[in-house]
Amino acid sequence: MVSKTKTVKRAAPKELAKSHKKAKIAEKLPSPPTESESEDLESSGNDISDSSEDELDEMDKDSEDSEDELDNLDEEDDIEEEEDDDDDNEDGPVDPNKKSSKEQHAEQRKLLAERKLQRKSGNEVQQIKSLWERLRVNKPTPPKEVRDKLCNEIWELSKDVILDLVMKHDASRVVQTLVKYSSKERRDAVVNALKGNYYTLATSSYGKYLLVKLLHYGSKEARAVIVNELHGKLRKLMRHKEGAYVVEDLFVLYSSAEQRQQMIREFWGAEYAVFKESGKGKTVLEVTKESTEKKQLITSNLIGTIKASVEKGSTGFQILHAAMREYVSILEDDIEVNDSAIRDFIDLLNEQFAELVHTQEGADVASTLIALANAKERKLIIRSLKSHTNELIKNEYGNLVLITLFSTVDDTVLLHKSFSAEIFTPELLPELIKDKFSRRPLLYLLKGLDGKYFNPLVQKQIKKYVELAYKKTSKKPQEQRRAELQVKALPLLYTGVLSTVNHENPDKTIEKLLSVNIAAQFVTELILTNTESEEVNTKLRGELVDAIFDRTAQGDILEDFHLVNKVPFISRTLKALIQANEFKFNNESKKLESVKEAVKIPGIGAEFASRFATEVLDSGKLLDWTTGQGAFVIVSVFEVLQISKDSKFKDLSKELKKIKKDLSKNKDNKGAQLLLALL
Repeated sequence: MVSKTKTVKRAAPKELAKSHKKAKIAEKLPSPPTESESEDLESSGNDISDSSEDELDEMDKDSEDSEDELDNLDEEDDIEEEEDDDDDNEDGPVDPNKKSSKEQHAEQRKLLAERKLQRKSGNEVQQIKSLWERLRVNKPTPPKEVRDKLCNEIWELSKDVILDLVMKHDASRVVQTLVKYSSKERRDAVVNALKGNYYTLATSSYGKYLLVKLLHYGSKEARAVIVNELHGKLRKLMRHKEGAYVVEDLFVLYSSAEQRQQMIREFWGAEYAVFKESGKGKTVLEVTKESTEKKQLITSNLIGTIKASVEKGSTGFQILHAAMREYVSILEDDIEVNDSAIRDFIDLLNEQFAELVHTQEGADVASTLIALANAKERKLIIRSLKSHTNELIKNEYGNLVLITLFSTVDDTVLLHKSFSAEIFTPELLPELIKDKFSRRPLLYLLKGLDGKYFNPLVQKQIKKYVELAYKKTSKKPQEQRRAELQVKALPLLYTGVLSTVNHENPDKTIEKLLSVNIAAQFVTELILTNTESEEVNTKLRGELVDAIFDRTAQGDILEDFHLVNKVPFISRTLKALIQANEFKFNNESKKLESVKEAVKIPGIGAEFASRFATEVLDSGKLLDWTTGQGAFVIVSVFEVLQISKDSKFKDLSKELKKIKKDLSKNKDNKGAQLLLALL
């Protein structure tokens, strides 16, 4: 039998006991949010939607949990002190007059409750919180009648002391819930009751949450009240830890275009912050050209606010990006005079360019600075963006920054190593070409600024950056730069696409890739791109063409799972490979014509058409191919073989004439009717 020995509990040294108690308290205290967490909490996206409401609800729950811990902190502290005293005296004599631990805890709770009642508006807060506990219940959700009644009772108790409530950590969330569940009239009443205090709310650790709720749930008129009251204080708020997030939400989510312009004008200086109409309807360039004094004042104010915000870690804010765009527009207006300021601004941001590219204004600033940077500065910018390449290329605006780098930087070896080699991999590429934003830099390498893929506005932007670059730093001819990048990237692009051939994962096969319209379009352009790369011309292109041929020309065309039937736009891909660069449809004559001096690409064009005809004729499935989408493919094969005078044309024509009666019966098939007309 194992004997049990009684251990003697020893009292810890006082210093150790105190540090142990502090550690326990620290565990109970909610840790302050980091800047990124605060940004996640307060920035709810670009649209006022159901998802943003859910985030606000989650914000309530999180703050409620942490603040309940704060309410009980004093009580728990006292309890722990008693426990420590009990532990210290465990082995000593028992005092018969000493109260039990349970009795002491009860007294402590009573004292805590009395202390809360003695605070300002203490009685009201306790009554309101009691009602709020019933209002915020979600499981089960109270009926609308009950909820409205509770809202009315809370409002009657709080309307005269509302400012006191919103500044307290425990009572602020009560008013937030009231705003959430009240009518428009009640919300407007809350907005009016807090007039004159919105700057205080914006800079309050607890009040800012109510301000966000008022902006989210409030009416257009209510938002205007808040915007107007904060007018003139935005520059100061942008330098405040709490206020900066409120200004960002106000600018991105809750302001009209006119209000945004008004907010940006505040960054110009005190005159524009005090007088709302000052500078209204004018661009910053128009105002700075009025006088040298105005230009110096506005540029000084803009860069002052920008520097202070960057130093406080607010580089990712969209409103700051808008202010930066104002400043950059002044700099690029005269790049020779402003050369020193341009160098300083690039130096300020060169390690934080990744923070700019997720907004339209920020991407414009980044692209302009890349164009104006010298070779050394561009290397630093590329280094700062390199680790964010995957996010950069997928972003709606970031992909344009990458295109700007491809369009302006002369060091193509550095560009290839930093970006192309990093992202054109078998793991990443198949997903990139299926995304409408991330495929654009790849299409630029293949096609340049082709109007088929780049709208006039994007073309105009990129051309502006290129023009600035040639004024300042870039020397290499544009087409030479793109050709150098292209010849390095093409083998990687082919390898990435070919990695899907016979892929073990059924969701990552080439069939799945070609089933996405924009991905199939990219694969077509890849094959049609002429290059001097020997690896592509002798091996890679042929492998990719074979993979497409095997999955389209072969198999039972009548089966639903056949790629031509399953994915209707695949017929366009096949027509493109059949016509290649050798043939083009003439809109005037309405006929397919050969292109003079066309560069023939191995494996496609007339060669592919002849191969396709051989496969269809040898398999005896010509009639099957003329019954659906495949009829359009046969039309292209027929036209190309006829123009190129290929020997297979006679065989195809002969077999088509044998099924002429079947074609005439298929009157609903436009492709079959086109074949009849050709015959």
